[in-house]
Amino acid sequence: MLQLILFLPLIGAIIAGFGWRIVTERGAMWITTGLLFVACAFSWVTFLGFDGELVKVSILPFIESGTLTTEWAIRLDRLTAIMLIVVTTVSALVHLYSFGYMAHDPQWKEGESYKPRFFAYLSFFTFAMLALVTADNLVQMFFGWEGVGVASYLLIGFYYRKPSASAAAIKAFVVNRVGDFGFALGIFALYYLTDSIDFDTVFAEAPRLAGVNLEFLGISWDATEVVVLLLFIGAMGKSAQLLLHTWLPDAMEGPTPVSALIHAATMVTAGVFMICRMSPLVEFAPDAKSIIVFIGASTAFFAATVGLVQNDIKRVIAYSTCSQLGYMFVAAGVGVYSAAMFHLFTHAFFKAMLFLGAGSVIHAMHHEQDMRNYGNLRKKIPYTFWAMMIGTLAITGVGIPLTHIGFAGFLSKDAIIESAWAGTAGGYGFWMLVIAALFTSFYSWRLIFMTFFGEQRGDRHTHEHAHESPMVMLIPLGVLSLGAIFAGMVWYGSFFGSHDKVNAFFGIPAHHAEASEEGHGEGVGAALEAAGEGDGEAVADALTEDPGHSEAGSAAESAHTVPSIGAGAAPQGAIYMAPQNHVMDDAHHAPVWVKVSPFVAMVLGLLVAYWFYIVNPARPRQLAEAQRPLYLFLLNKWYFDELYNFIFVRPAFWLGSFLWKKGDGKTIDGGINGLAMGIIPFFTRLAGRAQSGYIFTYAFAMVIGAAILITWMTIGAGAE
Repeated sequence: MLQLILFLPLIGAIIAGFGWRIVTERGAMWITTGLLFVACAFSWVTFLGFDGELVKVSILPFIESGTLTTEWAIRLDRLTAIMLIVVTTVSALVHLYSFGYMAHDPQWKEGESYKPRFFAYLSFFTFAMLALVTADNLVQMFFGWEGVGVASYLLIGFYYRKPSASAAAIKAFVVNRVGDFGFALGIFALYYLTDSIDFDTVFAEAPRLAGVNLEFLGISWDATEVVVLLLFIGAMGKSAQLLLHTWLPDAMEGPTPVSALIHAATMVTAGVFMICRMSPLVEFAPDAKSIIVFIGASTAFFAATVGLVQNDIKRVIAYSTCSQLGYMFVAAGVGVYSAAMFHLFTHAFFKAMLFLGAGSVIHAMHHEQDMRNYGNLRKKIPYTFWAMMIGTLAITGVGIPLTHIGFAGFLSKDAIIESAWAGTAGGYGFWMLVIAALFTSFYSWRLIFMTFFGEQRGDRHTHEHAHESPMVMLIPLGVLSLGAIFAGMVWYGSFFGSHDKVNAFFGIPAHHAEASEEGHGEGVGAALEAAGEGDGEAVADALTEDPGHSEAGSAAESAHTVPSIGAGAAPQGAIYMAPQNHVMDDAHHAPVWVKVSPFVAMVLGLLVAYWFYIVNPARPRQLAEAQRPLYLFLLNKWYFDELYNFIFVRPAFWLGSFLWKKGDGKTIDGGINGLAMGIIPFFTRLAGRAQSGYIFTYAFAMVIGAAILITWMTIGAGAE
């Protein structure tokens, strides 16, 4: 079954991409979509029936070079099971949705067969993402990592006749290569340090690496800190974190189903998945974890501020994605990896629904994307309106405070904010997330009010002909709405409940939970059972000494205490939280004001949006004019693009132009041309003059030559 889940999308991509003329265009669409639904069904069966125990399925030998021996294998644990349903569910629904959305695309001429290529790209992307999440070693993961990069390039630039789409595809590819270089360096460093790239071996070596230093440029660096930072740089690129985020909004140039598939639920969450997968290493890098928290919190705040003033409906949701990814990294950075995966899981449903709902609005409005030209559409497209409402209720975190009743985002986002309070002692990460929650509520309700309420704006003819999307586009919205409503309540206990439930769900041994509980007050050591090398044998048992909590030992200190696990011990389970990591426990005991702060932020954002866009619609324009510099600063995305253009792009173009004109044109071409057209003809003409054709000239030359030879021999003999 696992092999079918992995390879069915690849089979569909090959058939649609190379055999569509045989199976017909319609056949290619149905085959790819049908295979995805089969993979989706198998994924849900796997997820619901999985008992948490690690399963490996070997497929074929992979790389053998020197001491490196790896195989292509499927690693099934709870992390993999979660990602399988996220990827295949969203992908299957996007395939179905695309039947309607791509039916009459204005970017293509009459008679052009673009649909088989589009569906082949979608299926190939899904295969690459599945290869990433099922990987059993870092090189296999990197293969899938780069595969989704290629697929995203193809899909973002699908409208290749549009210069903006081609530029966005190149930008996404280049920015991701920057992050991927860091990821590759991290893999190289791990192989150098452990002589392996298999997860089991690397995780077993994690405690030993905590005491290893690397010498570089005369400076000693902690090996684990360096490796985790390098891996996180890769995650920053793929998951669009601050500094490497600039590609994500521009990626909206692709068709809307692409935005829902790649930039809402799958590819952009690969970085979060990778950090959670590498949690046995991350737990030994407290400084790197602090950086992850800082970058994640800063990204959540930055993207939320930019989303406040965007007018393109897809860009608003894109910056929302960027912000929500920051939440996930904060949870991973404070060590509550289950909360990060919880938000990844719920976010997939409501964010994919928001993107597909936006696509339904765009479809109804004849591909108009500017919200300033919308208004009062709820009666024209009622099903889309209610789908977008459910998505907005989920992302803003609507629920009953201090209970486990609410939309999906209410439970998962609150879990992260409570974890941020516990993991940073109520510091920077916590407050940035609360402020981001306020801004998220404002721009999400702003989207709803500008699109579906108020007066009609823009072209009157477009409004008159606005119509509801076909059923093939509405069914995916209905399915995703179920996840947006119920996913948080159903799986809250598994992701963020008691230690027993979380450990059982993620396959963590029971004695690990006992060690964490005892470590709070007694500092009792706990035995960690080895997960074993690749051959499955136990490596070692090691005792962990927990220093416990002192009066000055805040939650932040407990999160950033390096576990003292014996070398060779390897933690079991899909994620690893060290015995000294009590952040999830502390989050459960957070003060009431912390627990209700996200709800208060949501209500404030809703009220301000209602005042601005329903009660007093003229107020936003007045405020923008009064605060013109701030408005332009946010509208231009903090001028990151302009800054990067000045620092990197323009110097790169100047250097390229210099090397082309001076280096290639004048030096290389000029040197060769000068030699061929100047120096050689000059000496040729001189030699030509010596060839007079007269016998006395040649006789004279012979006499001169003989005289020179005799003179040289005489001088040489005299010198001896």
